[in-house]
Amino acid sequence: MAPVTIVILPIGILFILSGLIVNIIQAIFFLLLRPISKNCYRRVNKLLTESLWLQLIWLIDWWAGIKIELHTDSETFQLMGKENALVICNHRSDIDWLIGWVLAQRSGCLGSTVAIMKKEIKFLPVLGWSMWFAEYIFLERNWKKDETSLKSNFKHLEHMPLPFWLALFVEGTRFTQTKLLQAQEFAASKGLPIPRNVLIPRTKGFVTAVNNLRTFVPAIYDCTYAVPKSEASPTLLRIFKGISSSVKVQIKRQKMVELPETDDGIAQWCKDAFVAKDALLEKYNTTEIFSDQELQQIHRPKISVLVVVCWLCLLGFLLYEFFQLTSLLSSWVGILFTVLFLLLVTVIMEIFIHSSQSERSKSMVLPTQDPLKQNLLHQ
Repeated sequence: MAPVTIVILPIGILFILSGLIVNIIQAIFFLLLRPISKNCYRRVNKLLTESLWLQLIWLIDWWAGIKIELHTDSETFQLMGKENALVICNHRSDIDWLIGWVLAQRSGCLGSTVAIMKKEIKFLPVLGWSMWFAEYIFLERNWKKDETSLKSNFKHLEHMPLPFWLALFVEGTRFTQTKLLQAQEFAASKGLPIPRNVLIPRTKGFVTAVNNLRTFVPAIYDCTYAVPKSEASPTLLRIFKGISSSVKVQIKRQKMVELPETDDGIAQWCKDAFVAKDALLEKYNTTEIFSDQELQQIHRPKISVLVVVCWLCLLGFLLYEFFQLTSLLSSWVGILFTVLFLLLVTVIMEIFIHSSQSERSKSMVLPTQDPLKQNLLHQ
């Protein structure tokens, strides 16, 4: 396990410099090619996006050695990456989105994945910008504005030239014990099944997605994500440190045409799906048996290693030529400029890590006079 500062700086330099190159090329194609042919732009942008995002796949697969177990039936496994799909998943850890990227990469559609995210993400240097060029959908968490934005963006997806996955975390936020307690209290007050391992889904976005996508998206991938109790949940910081862990993912394919036609029926289907997720996770916690679906073999790709090596060679050459041409390190001004650049890289990487973290909350100590809350938290 390498000291995190020593690791973050070179990885940050690689990711940020290569990312800025990718972002600049994306901007050029966005301005010059997209007005002529949106589909051609999307095909080119898929390759550009993957040249950047594969660096993160390399971190998971080869640096940290995260082991991902995929449980699904053979038919679904064969269809993954060959059809449009709406992907829903419980939001359990800080890197759920990265696990989704790994599965998309294994299925051949990493560069054509789309996700619904909070708008702050698009302002993240390099990563957020690349998501914006990849047509990710960013929300303000104001339903009147978001509903219009969702419908407009869904319409734009209809003519995607390549199979895409649209990821939606319907819980709306990452799982924490504090949020679980709030969800349990809400469920108890409404007479709903009390969750123990998931939050209660917010169904407005899901209903809107189904209503607007069902004509050209044939399936929903109902994903359930779990981490063994004996292991700490993986985080971006732990990945940078090279700390390995394992995650388990079950995917159940639901045909879109089989969903109810009414808004209430669609919402209830989503709620029932999360009740089933909760039961699956509870079973795993008590029996250590995760899924009755077939375990599929997904191997680590060497393409991510090749991409990292290519970027290292290219950037190494460019930096060598730059320093030779400018003699930057021969003056105090140049040295100061270099130090400031390294500090900027460190700050940006810290922002990446911080933005990926769920809210940290201390273990709650509930008043003894509130037996309902004590029972909900500890049952």
